[in-house]
Amino acid sequence: MNILVTGANGQLGNCMRNASKASDDIYFFTDVAELDITDTDAVNAMVRDNNIDIIVNCAAYTNVDKAECDAEFAEKLNAKAVENLALAAKAGDCTLIHISTDYVFGGAQGNTPRTETEPVNPTGVYGLTKLHGEQAIEAVACKALIFRTAWLYSEYGKNFVKTMLNLTATRPELKVVFDQAGTPTYAQDLADAIFDIITHRLFPGNEGVYHYSNEGVCSWFDFTKSIAEIAGNNDCDIQPCHSDEFPSPVVRPAYSVLDKTKFKNTFRLKVPYWTDSLKICIKNLKEHEA
Repeated sequence: MNILVTGANGQLGNCMRNASKASDDIYFFTDVAELDITDTDAVNAMVRDNNIDIIVNCAAYTNVDKAECDAEFAEKLNAKAVENLALAAKAGDCTLIHISTDYVFGGAQGNTPRTETEPVNPTGVYGLTKLHGEQAIEAVACKALIFRTAWLYSEYGKNFVKTMLNLTATRPELKVVFDQAGTPTYAQDLADAIFDIITHRLFPGNEGVYHYSNEGVCSWFDFTKSIAEIAGNNDCDIQPCHSDEFPSPVVRPAYSVLDKTKFKNTFRLKVPYWTDSLKICIKNLKEHEA
């Protein structure tokens, strides 16, 4: 099979590169320099000329705060570009695997893990544009699997783990919010899951919306404490604080733990526990530094 991966220079895209090294399939890795997914004609030509069977869309506008004042471009990348991919997938009779987010739930209250059928209510531009992307796929009605994920981190690019590794190593004290709970998700785990679904041809007949994050739950404060402990950054005094001590233009979800029951029952793939994966990522980062 021929697989097109968009957003290949981002966190998940780089992790898809790692996973694909074990594949007999042909992968085409593209980012904006190779393929502008907001360009309808370019997307159609790429899919048609390379006989693409599966599109894995890892591209997205992900700066949650900046999106509030850059709504037009966020909509273009998170919704219009997704529509382009969906239309090309339908025209080429291929499957679109699209990555979405827990932010579609916005400020939903309660402390029960979110299921795929729960009502959505995004409270910011980022979540709204990602929801529009999901809706575009539904409207086009191509063959598609949508994976909502949360709190993504990896060895690549800018992310919470790399930021906290630096801060806990260089600051004597640090305040981190404890009133937002979710599940850290190692991008390599998500990439490996997508790779397994493709490799073992688990996608036909299983189209739909799924939730994927690592197992478990923690606050950003707990997450930071674990990062510092695993890295051996023990001199930083990490203290919990409330979200309102760090004003933001976006109301972030207070509880965005994703229920993965549907994913596990459908694909029969093991989902790693968040601290186990965090140890692997930090180990890799430390080895890279050395």
